[in-house]
Amino acid sequence: MNLRGKDFLTLLDFTSEEINELLTLADELKRKKKAGIPHRLCEGKNIALIFEKTSTRTRCAFEVAASDLGMGSTYLGPSGTQIGIKESIADTARVLAGMYDAIEYRGFGQEIVNELAKFSSVPVINGLTNEYHPTQVLADLMTIREHFGTLKNIKLVYLGDARYNMGNSLLVGCAKMGVNFTACAPEGYMPGQELIDKCRGFAKESGAVLEFESDPKKALKDADVVYTDIWVSMGEPEEEWAKRIPLMRPYQVNSELMSWAKKDAVFMHCLPSYHDMKTGIGNTVAEKYGLPDGIEVTDEVFESEASIVFQEAENRMHTIKAVIASVL
Repeated sequence: MNLRGKDFLTLLDFTSEEINELLTLADELKRKKKAGIPHRLCEGKNIALIFEKTSTRTRCAFEVAASDLGMGSTYLGPSGTQIGIKESIADTARVLAGMYDAIEYRGFGQEIVNELAKFSSVPVINGLTNEYHPTQVLADLMTIREHFGTLKNIKLVYLGDARYNMGNSLLVGCAKMGVNFTACAPEGYMPGQELIDKCRGFAKESGAVLEFESDPKKALKDADVVYTDIWVSMGEPEEEWAKRIPLMRPYQVNSELMSWAKKDAVFMHCLPSYHDMKTGIGNTVAEKYGLPDGIEVTDEVFESEASIVFQEAENRMHTIKAVIASVL
């Protein structure tokens, strides 16, 4: 595999073989990390981390990954750059490319990270946009393979709002890697038809089965992985909760819903999660709409033995490290 100099914008741009190599490298780097074996593969290089949307996991994963690889990193938070305000995206890309060896972007529209990549002479990595979250799905695939020993013949069901970055990226990743994927969502909350058609082509090559179902009970039959995400994303207005909750209530991952999947099914979530009332937003929404046991997932499921969310969260670092090392 030779990905040197390549941007990491969506998994659409990578073959199944390349994704598999990234996962294999992530496995190797995780083993070295656990064993205390240095792996400073990018000694002396530097990465700029643009965060128009704040994050715990993504920021920590990139900063620790860069440090382990022997790199420097500069965090540029929501007020840390003039991108798109006093300085164009194109100019920002060229300025940073003159000082750094790679650029990460986490923020809003996919068109922003695409434009950064267009004008940057160094690799650009997508840390999250409204449309795609490729580093998360790479970590998800790694976690599934660690748990089950394979990706083949595994059925993953994603419940909730499947129109945005997680629904889109899981669809792409599963279709490319031969994971059977079901989007379970209300009508109008599925991935776009153009992306579905494209992924059906990938699925033909990989053997993945792609399904789109509004009934959770039907969708969860024979499911190995039950996956969900928060119902209202960062940047969406607060009023969206009032509209979204009545639609999404049937898709809350609770014990009854988990019982419709396989007995040994696991629960996954990209985090953060409103599984209890110990966060400001979670508490406010739970009280206002009568969801004391959790919003998109109940605390009982989140804290159960079926939950592998923290293994999944850790793997963000290992897969991001593999991406950085590969493109540099």
